[in-house]
Amino acid sequence: MNPIWLPASLFGGLFQAWRTALQQRLRAELSISGAGLVRYLYGLPFALVFAAAWLTIQHDAIPAFGGAFAGFAVAGAITQMAGTILLIMAFGHRGFVVGTAFSKTEAVQAALVTALFLGERLPLLAWIGIVAGVTGVLVLALAGRGVSGREIWRALGQPAALCGLGAGSMFALAAIAVKLATAELDGVDLIGSALVTLVVVMAIQTTLHLAWVLLRDRDTARAVCRTWRNSSQVGLLSALGSACWYIGFAAAPAALVRIVGQVEVVFTIGFAHFYLREPVRWHEVAGLLLVVGGVVMALLATF
Repeated sequence: MNPIWLPASLFGGLFQAWRTALQQRLRAELSISGAGLVRYLYGLPFALVFAAAWLTIQHDAIPAFGGAFAGFAVAGAITQMAGTILLIMAFGHRGFVVGTAFSKTEAVQAALVTALFLGERLPLLAWIGIVAGVTGVLVLALAGRGVSGREIWRALGQPAALCGLGAGSMFALAAIAVKLATAELDGVDLIGSALVTLVVVMAIQTTLHLAWVLLRDRDTARAVCRTWRNSSQVGLLSALGSACWYIGFAAAPAALVRIVGQVEVVFTIGFAHFYLREPVRWHEVAGLLLVVGGVVMALLATF
């Protein structure tokens, strides 16, 4: 396991929370589809620069793309697009913090899927950390009403919960697909494989989403062009965050990267309070502490 996965996961959480806060601000000017499109359309040029710069520094050529790589890249692109749209929809139902909190079940889902189908095993302490993180998510999601079975069931039936849980599933599948895609590239190092995969995935996402918008929603296309100043910031943060995540996936088990990536909730609380001016309540602090505790236990399990 390459130690670069840890700083990559931490910075990935920071950039993702920052980007999502800016995306939420764009909802005043763009539709759900438009807010999702800017992530790919404006992020692709930055991803190209990152990959070209790294390959040039390493004196590496662009690797050949095989059928397996293409399949995993397409799967990663589509599932990530679906997750992004579901997450933005969750924001509209219950707010920025709670929508993100529900999507954080992604770490649990990724751990279960990779354990069952890819044979990735995590230490017991890491699983305890996952349980603590899930408890923190539930405290955030249930809005301090008490974590009883009845309340959990009621919360899971809410539109925000369903959208957030769906987003978590899609992001978990995307993480696994990206990890498998990076493993299919030969002739480049770990970082090079991650950055090249990022370019291909973002190119697929941009092509699919832009084609749909041009065919079905020309007003959104015009709005995306009109908001280029703010949208380019989202694109930059999207490229930076995804580059960090992809490097983490290439270097370590996807579930472990996502567990540590739960520190995004810490940044989410901060952005929601200071940037979006949303009040932070006591149960959000309690949930935050549980999530952080889960991350710490997962980290301790790796040493």
